[in-house]
Amino acid sequence: MRVALLSPCFWPEVRRGGERFVRELADALIDRGHEPRLITSHPGRPTRTVEDGLPILRLPRPPAARLGRRRYEDYPTHAPLSYLALRRGDDDVAQAVHTFDALAAARWAERTGRPSVFSYMGIPDHAGLMARRKRLEVTVAATRRCSATVALSTAARDAFHRWLGVEAHVIAPPVDVRAFTPDPAARAEQPTIVCAADPNELRKRVGLLREAFARVRREHPSARLILDGRARGGEGIEPRPLDDRAALAAAYREAWVSALPSTGEAFGLVLAEAMACGTPVVATDEGGMREVVNEPETGRLFAGDDPAALAGALLEVIDLARDPATSAACRARAEDFSAERCANRYLDLYASLA
Repeated sequence: MRVALLSPCFWPEVRRGGERFVRELADALIDRGHEPRLITSHPGRPTRTVEDGLPILRLPRPPAARLGRRRYEDYPTHAPLSYLALRRGDDDVAQAVHTFDALAAARWAERTGRPSVFSYMGIPDHAGLMARRKRLEVTVAATRRCSATVALSTAARDAFHRWLGVEAHVIAPPVDVRAFTPDPAARAEQPTIVCAADPNELRKRVGLLREAFARVRREHPSARLILDGRARGGEGIEPRPLDDRAALAAAYREAWVSALPSTGEAFGLVLAEAMACGTPVVATDEGGMREVVNEPETGRLFAGDDPAALAGALLEVIDLARDPATSAACRARAEDFSAERCANRYLDLYASLA
């Protein structure tokens, strides 16, 4: 099957959850003998490459700084070129991970009679839909025109039904359980917490984690906190480049706990990736994260915005990490979200739409 994947940006320019979703789904499709390709954009001339078996077309992205300053939806300018690239191809299905790409895929589907899929990377609740100008209108149009909309969790699916009246499929994002693997010998001697979230994104609440970590240090003075390299350092806090998948996996193996104190997460891919490395997790008790961390053997959830509550969960999971059975329980849970299972679900969906 020829699958056109559409994303507004890709590695190495951006390495967020959406970009990892595209890469890992593509890898799983390639492993099964299918032929995915990626249509994306960048601030430069058109390029065609093949990266680890995936053909990638990077189209020019016209400047959008003025639109960004006016709080319009992100990445609005490249979609017409993505649509033209679709028209010139011979794909069986087009799958987008961003609203404007989804509109391009929907228009292509309407012209060709072939299916389009919109894999929505967030939770379409009121706050999220109103965070950017025209986001609501574009999301409504994309979900109504695409052949199918996919949510990352039941929480995201329920938000689609509540706020937009859309019946979405649920397919969890893929976790590369071959790249993210346990290594007990790599664990640090002192209690170590890792948080791979973007420290500059307010909803990730890295500031709350820093406050909680100060409380953890009262009981474990040697404890360390590894943050994304864009964060500032501090006592026991080590900013480290975590964009590279190998570097991220190494940090998970080193850590005793992986923390994600975010709000508005449709799934929390970094939680499942950490568990694939045998590392238990702490997450906010909301959204899709409560579906990932659904057993006490793999981590803890905390509620609210009290640093004491987060610190208490971190301390519990530090103790949990000492249990030899914890690593195996975390690994088993992560395998529920393997890229192989994700690809099989999407192949079933493509077949049903065709």
